[in-house]
Amino acid sequence: QVQLVESGGGLVQTGGSLRLSCAASGGIFSINVMDWYRQPPGKQRELVAWISSSGNTNYANSVKGRFTISRDKNTVYLQMNSLKPDDTAVYYCHATQIGVGYWGQGTQVTVSS
Repeated sequence: QVQLVESGGGLVQTGGSLRLSCAASGGIFSINVMDWYRQPPGKQRELVAWISSSGNTNYANSVKGRFTISRDKNTVYLQMNSLKPDDTAVYYCHATQIGVGYWGQGTQVTVSS
């Protein structure tokens, strides 16, 4: 069973930066892809970025050039630069292990205009 704990959310002004972290524990050796999702207020959850165990990455068009996903052993990061009010959401870490998905509890990111 994989446990994911996010941290690093908060309130930031437009144009600011935040770095989210997600620490994985418990049965981590078979984790392949780790992702960041977000759920804006009143909207559906959407994929923001993912990174494979080999380091391949992909991003939603809305964050390309502004967000960077990286991975170091048991932790995945999301560096968010040039933040906009539209980036306001609860951000969730997700990991897939042998076809089973696991979610973190989420961390709030609020970007003020």
